[in-house]
Formats: sequence, structure tokens, C-alpha cells
Amino acid sequence: MDLDLRVVFVLSPLVLALGWAGFNIAQAAISQFQGFWEKES
Repeated sequence: MDLDLRVVFVLSPLVLALGWAGFNIAQAAISQFQGFWEKES
């Protein structure tokens, strides 16, 4: 089974964008959670 390179070229920017967005969302969520945790204690 040979993977067509066009599929890789189309999906790689999409995967990169989703990973970058996920990283930014996770970073913001962790920051917000830490702020909430500090207010509680």
C-alpha cells in the first residue's frame, strides 16, 4: 500500500495548524486553571 504524496502535502499543513491551535488552547486553559487554583488557596 503506497501512500500518495499529494495526501501528505494536503494533510500536513492541516495537522500542523490543528496541533498549533491545540497547543495554544491547552496553554491558555492551563494558565486559567492555575489562576483559579491560586485564588482558591
